Amino acid sequence: MTAKIIDGRAIATQIRTDLQQKILLLSTKPKLAIILVGNDDSSLIYVRNKQKAAAQIGMKTQLYHLEENTKETDLLQLIRQCNDDSSVNGIIVQLPLPEHINTNRVINAISPLKDVDGFNPYNTGMLQNNEKPYFIAATPLGIMTLIESVCSDLCGKNVVIIGASLIVGRPLATLLLNQECTVTITHIHTRDIKELTRKADILVAACGVAGLVKNDWIKTDSILIDVGINREKGKICGDIDFESVAASAAAITPVPGGVGPMTIAMLLQNTVDAYFLQHNL
Repeated sequence: MTAKIIDGRAIATQIRTDLQQKILLLSTKPKLAIILVGNDDSSLIYVRNKQKAAAQIGMKTQLYHLEENTKETDLLQLIRQCNDDSSVNGIIVQLPLPEHINTNRVINAISPLKDVDGFNPYNTGMLQNNEKPYFIAATPLGIMTLIESVCSDLCGKNVVIIGASLIVGRPLATLLLNQECTVTITHIHTRDIKELTRKADILVAACGVAGLVKNDWIKTDSILIDVGINREKGKICGDIDFESVAASAAAITPVPGGVGPMTIAMLLQNTVDAYFLQHNL
């Protein structure tokens, strides 16, 4: 194996330690409101992990766990209450939402100043315009931190992203474009995808297909970022076949232990930043 392991756990731990030190100096503590609708198993796990991570750095959380059949109007009213509550610094609505609720209306209702998930159109629009949003989505922000830990100069790099989601692929592409990269986004209808990935200096896999990327998909000495979290034969694995590419890549994120810890760390960072922003600190 020649590829450098990009240790997301270690980088996330340092970020959380720094945040903890900042919080210790505050007279009041940052507070994150988490809204969960229904009882999706994965969502319950994600919420518990966020609450645990917040508690470890001294951050407060308030969980609003609503019934699956909650009306959209009631959810929007709760968001308005959190927007108006000065003790709440950040608001996240755990996705996915039940089918009877319009996700866009819900995200749009969150104040851009408290939108620590970075999904509100104001924040995404500012990012698209290469201006500074209040907040950037946690996963793309974490991925950028991981890439920059092994590549100090992104200008001119050829980047291919597998997956065009609004949560990862598209905002990440914008962040990379803003760093003067040449960016290609691929998706399920992309033709000859391997011809594109084999030219990538940096390849980001975020499509949810276990082991999709094999050694013949990559350029030698490329940087590989694996966003996938899949279960196969009782084990968690990524979208990149780690064993296949490890001898050829320059650097790679493991699954687990790569992007996942960074997502929570960046969410916590956004919430602390929201506290400072709202207190003019």
